[in-house]
Amino acid sequence: MANVIQFFMSPDDELAFFRFLERFVLEVYPSRVPPDWETFRANMENLERLPPEDLYMVASELGAAIVDKVKRGKDKGFWRIDEVRSPVIFMERSRLNEEGELLSGKMWAELDITAQTGRKNAAPDKFRRLFLEVEEYIKKSHRRSDPKGFFVGAKAARLCKEGLVLRDSAFRGGTVGVHK
Repeated sequence: MANVIQFFMSPDDELAFFRFLERFVLEVYPSRVPPDWETFRANMENLERLPPEDLYMVASELGAAIVDKVKRGKDKGFWRIDEVRSPVIFMERSRLNEEGELLSGKMWAELDITAQTGRKNAAPDKFRRLFLEVEEYIKKSHRRSDPKGFFVGAKAARLCKEGLVLRDSAFRGGTVGVHK
């Protein structure tokens, strides 16, 4: 089972989060990697270069991303990152929907041995510590949600009090508030 963090981040919260990530060597990849993709570091200077929805952050100092070429379908010719065996953090970014509501994002990494994913070895201790440090940052700098299960960035919480609707991005997801 992957370690999952669900959150709401406004653009200002995301800027602060990527400022925090500057201390790590994390390279950014989209969920489907074009053959000519040029990697870049996950930091606040490269925020505008991020893929709009989903991305992988590869801890390249700890190991290279294991990739497979997609052989059929609409993504034929692209590369797919093996998120179970690679030292990667998957991030689905918070974004606004058509109604102007902020949809939840999530972040996860596969750290443990599981029969479901076929992982035979646990993630390296350095990668585990890196992800747990990122998780701790989110838990300390974000507010809790009502109902439980989400972390709301400081600016997103302020915007929620001013009328912004926070909505779970899951199918038929409900609205979420900030815990008092």
